[in-house]
Amino acid sequence: MHTEGSENVFAASRYCPITTTRCAITFPANFLWGCSTSAYQIEGSPLADGAAPSIWQRFAHTPGRVRDGDTGDVACDHYRRYAEDVALMGRLGLKAYRFSISWSRVIPQGAGAVNPAGLAFYDRLTDALLSQGITPMVTLYHWDLPAALDDRGGWLNPDAARWFAEYAAVVFRKLDDRVKLWATLNEPWVVTDGGYLHGALAPGHRNLFEAPIASHQLLRAHGAAIEAYRAEGRHQIGLVVNLEPKHAASSLPEDAAATQRADAYMNRQYLDPVLLGSYPPELEEVFGSAWPQWPQADFALIRQPLDFLGVNYYTRSVIRCDAGSWPVRAAPVRQRRALYTETEWEVYPRGLTDTLLWVKERYGDLPVYVTENGAAFFDPPTVEGDQLEDPLRVAYLREHLRAIRAALEQGVDLRGYFVWSLLDNFEWALGYSKRFGIVHVDFETQRRTPKASARFYSSVIASNGAALGP
Repeated sequence: MHTEGSENVFAASRYCPITTTRCAITFPANFLWGCSTSAYQIEGSPLADGAAPSIWQRFAHTPGRVRDGDTGDVACDHYRRYAEDVALMGRLGLKAYRFSISWSRVIPQGAGAVNPAGLAFYDRLTDALLSQGITPMVTLYHWDLPAALDDRGGWLNPDAARWFAEYAAVVFRKLDDRVKLWATLNEPWVVTDGGYLHGALAPGHRNLFEAPIASHQLLRAHGAAIEAYRAEGRHQIGLVVNLEPKHAASSLPEDAAATQRADAYMNRQYLDPVLLGSYPPELEEVFGSAWPQWPQADFALIRQPLDFLGVNYYTRSVIRCDAGSWPVRAAPVRQRRALYTETEWEVYPRGLTDTLLWVKERYGDLPVYVTENGAAFFDPPTVEGDQLEDPLRVAYLREHLRAIRAALEQGVDLRGYFVWSLLDNFEWALGYSKRFGIVHVDFETQRRTPKASARFYSSVIASNGAALGP
């Protein structure tokens, strides 16, 4: 079984233990303290003002796909309540807010005619944020492909890169005069693993041969959107990936090999092509005959220079070899005496420091934002009064914020941190059963109640990190 001395593909030789050593630095004066959300998870009103369905609306309305039959039809009703939510962000003292744009609001058929009313919503949201002194960070794609494009093959269609670049250019032309931070894709690994390999997420496919094609077309689309931004935009654009340290469960060679496969599949599959210009060799072993040989010209498109990298971090995995675990042949091992969240993710703050150091050591001194970090713990569906205590989430945030401070101490060019999530929301296939928000949402009444974690985070922001203590 795993011990602290076992192999770790994210080994960080200069780690500053956050529980025993006080890091000497403070956070930069311009550090962006923010929260993140995504369109389908909070907006509701998916067909309002000329919008068309996305794959997530279609998926959620398919019986048996989402827990309890939940959908994002109302979610947090943010489409109608955005002004109230932005005012709440202002009261919390947020310096930044990361949100995504619904492609099918802006271009209902995914390509072709623009819907001015849909685009106007994000225009109003951007202005509202700026009026509160909150920096917007816009994600162009957070999993909600227009259903009309899915009917044309979705992320399996080589034309997807052109569709995405044309959509991106429309949004850039509307908002780049005020939005200075852009991200192309959010977590392409989840899009492909959940949507095309295992079928747990939209569009719900389960096909070994489709998965590498979808990943590659996503990366081509990312590159095409970067090219479009260089032609249209004036500020900064990057990519957001979810990273997870992989630790071998033992010193056995088969566990070490499984750990390398798991790391290549989840972490390096997306960053290596974007930042190094090639896929990790382990992917051919993972996919076998389903692994294509890609034209070298594709990598010139994919490897567009980034202004920053967004890192989403939630947990680590301790890995053992498991021949029945399709297709990576690697399975996680639950850790005894460890704390797990409601989504069965181990709470492991040190992994965030390790991850940020690994990015620096493997890919160089790229500016980085932690674009998502948070936890689902049990919160009641309704709140009596104006206070909700969530001590486990407070402790989670405190220790992970100390972890990013340790990364800063060791030279990571970290520009900001975004809690996932501002609001309890529609948690994809889990529906409304898991709550990640630092603000409680009563989904029956839409009442918002800041939790103790919101008050804690607000104190961290107001003190620029001093409230974390030693």
